Amino acid sequence: MKKLCLVFALALSAAGAFAQEAATLRVGLWTLWHDREITVREVQGGPARLRTCDQCSAVPLTQETRLRAEGSAIAFGDKHAAEIWLSGSLTLEAHGEHVALPYPVHVTARGGVLVMAVTMPVERYVERVVASESGMGDSDESLKALAVVVRSFALHVRHGHTEYDVCDATHCQLLHWGPTGRETAAHAAALRTAGETLWFHGRRAAAWFHQNCGGHTSAPAEVWGAKGDVAPWLVGRADPYCTAHGVREWSTTLTLEDLTRALADGGLVAPGWKTLAVAKRDKSGRAMTLMVGGTSVSAEDFRLAVGRTLGWNRIPSTWFEVSRSGDGLLFHGRGTGHGVGLCQAGAAAMAAQGMAWDTILAQYFPGAEVRDEASGLKWQSFERAGYMLETLEDEDQAYLPELDHALTEARSRSGLEPAGMITIRAFRSTPEFRAATLAPGWVAAFTENSWIGIQPLRTLEGRKMLEPVMRHEMLHALVESTAGTKAPLWLREGLVEAWSVETPGTAAWNAEKQATVAPKVKLEDVDHTLAHPASEAESEAAHAAARWYTQKLLGSYGRAQVIAWLRNGVPAQAMTAVQR
Repeated sequence: MKKLCLVFALALSAAGAFAQEAATLRVGLWTLWHDREITVREVQGGPARLRTCDQCSAVPLTQETRLRAEGSAIAFGDKHAAEIWLSGSLTLEAHGEHVALPYPVHVTARGGVLVMAVTMPVERYVERVVASESGMGDSDESLKALAVVVRSFALHVRHGHTEYDVCDATHCQLLHWGPTGRETAAHAAALRTAGETLWFHGRRAAAWFHQNCGGHTSAPAEVWGAKGDVAPWLVGRADPYCTAHGVREWSTTLTLEDLTRALADGGLVAPGWKTLAVAKRDKSGRAMTLMVGGTSVSAEDFRLAVGRTLGWNRIPSTWFEVSRSGDGLLFHGRGTGHGVGLCQAGAAAMAAQGMAWDTILAQYFPGAEVRDEASGLKWQSFERAGYMLETLEDEDQAYLPELDHALTEARSRSGLEPAGMITIRAFRSTPEFRAATLAPGWVAAFTENSWIGIQPLRTLEGRKMLEPVMRHEMLHALVESTAGTKAPLWLREGLVEAWSVETPGTAAWNAEKQATVAPKVKLEDVDHTLAHPASEAESEAAHAAARWYTQKLLGSYGRAQVIAWLRNGVPAQAMTAVQR
């Protein structure tokens, strides 16, 4: 179901309505294309803006603009600039591809090529990479494990770029800017593990992943030699899960001419060599060092050089045997990728066997722990009847009775029962809540399906708002677990708003139900405004309208009938009736 946010004008901070303090990453855009020219357009509804220096005023982009690299300068129209900042709602187009971005883009030029860096929230980056790197065999638990590794890799590994923190290619982690079809599952995995990374003995732990280890993982030093970190949590070990359905084998024949070109392009071996053999293997069986003629070459460098020049499917891993075949060389091997860290095939198999994401991570990163990135603390869980509280603060246990009462009240008012366990994650601070949920500052809590993220419990309790906020969010979880695919957003939000006002049957409830002043937002516009409010005031108006229309339904048809429509969709005649 669509993501829902509770709008509670709490003024929890001095931030503006949509100010966010989410941690961000600078992500290289289209880093393998080496574009010399791009076209920038404003997305309908905009606005989009352009500026050419830190102190310059941003000018509106009201028409299509082309940016072209000329040496280390950028030409646009009859002007030139050393760098350009783009912001707002915009679309970038180049090499037959276009991407719509709601994030700032910094553009520079180097050697006649445009260099673009997109500044985006860490959690949105994790979500996009999980959608790009995951496969059809993945399920919820393997995706959660992957999300933790993706986040750890982005934040804990040195990537060697100057213009941005991470690139969008496999040099770092693959990120498709367009749709992959796995966005919904990736979003859920990122949200459920928001802010969590791997730690080892109190310090942040680097993490890698690969597609298929072939039955045995490797340590970084075994793959990258002196360039590989010595990491006790990254060891080569047998992986029976990867081979649970057989070993992934591959073979390819490459001509000496193609191999010579790939090795020369990679700066590894000059033309003229005649022989190639494995000189050293690690304990898994992967090649560590090759002898190409009289030159010693890292097997991983060889794999990458062949991939860049001849295609990544030619030498998928370094676990291979090599033999002469006519005028070329035959490579026969197993697995895909470098073999360090999480094996995606093994993780998927473990999840399919019912293992949880933390168990999956323990298999591939022995001794490492999953902790909160900001504090280094471990999330604690307190299970109650119908819900589980996740928190970093021991003292949050004191609020469990209020949470119990909030759920009891939500069930009583709605007549609904939870479909499963509701998870409540209480964040330590407003910035951490925003970074995880990407919610605006005036939102006290955030609910998606049966997962509730909430600002610090002590803050809400200090303002005497903990129980009403939690009751509201519990209602969201109950409504979402009941709603069918045809239930409109205004009904889902409206029921929560109506049941949050007062206990049914009281004078306040009856006054709300009998209100005769029609809302400012028309019914056909409510869903769009709820999903895309331009301001806090607009969001409040949309929620008030949803409540008004829903209360008319409840007053005219009763709770049981409206709940049935929540499951199956509201008929046209009822939609017409509530607008009279």
